[in-house]
Amino acid sequence: MALDAWYIDDSDEDQRMPHKLNPNQPVSLEDLQKLGIFHFKLNADIYETDPELEKIRKDHGFSYSDIITIAKDTLPNYEEKLKMFFEEHLHLDDEIRYILDGRAYFDVRDKEDRWIRISMVKGDLITLPAGIYHRFTMDETNYTKAMRLFVGEPVWKAYNRPADHTDIRQQYLSSLGCA
Repeated sequence: MALDAWYIDDSDEDQRMPHKLNPNQPVSLEDLQKLGIFHFKLNADIYETDPELEKIRKDHGFSYSDIITIAKDTLPNYEEKLKMFFEEHLHLDDEIRYILDGRAYFDVRDKEDRWIRISMVKGDLITLPAGIYHRFTMDETNYTKAMRLFVGEPVWKAYNRPADHTDIRQQYLSSLGCA
């Protein structure tokens, strides 16, 4: 199954809604790859012993991982955390997430600064490049279980927009031919 992504509207309606434009404007996996975003579809039921996941981890140097369950009854200060995750930001390292159960959205900016919503479901592993502006939110189910993967020790620091002055943002834009 292919990754589902689309351009979103600018409505102030609940962030957990799909926010598809009318008519819908889908975004292809190829277009996401041009932004440095990569997707793998894996069998989340066997994540602990999955040879395909192990190969991806080895090939990309993902040496650290943990698992987080995001739901109202499992994440303290759920609503506050959701607001924090939804703040537009970037990281100095790639962000790698593997959905083990449930659903969620990642929103990313394209070259023209428009929002693209990426629907993540069980089995989706995504890599967002360092320097890309993005945000995360749940869908209306309010539940996901995700593996967070890192190269080396985890770095949790987010740089809220504007962070255009950072070297990593400039490197990212340069990789797109925008700088």
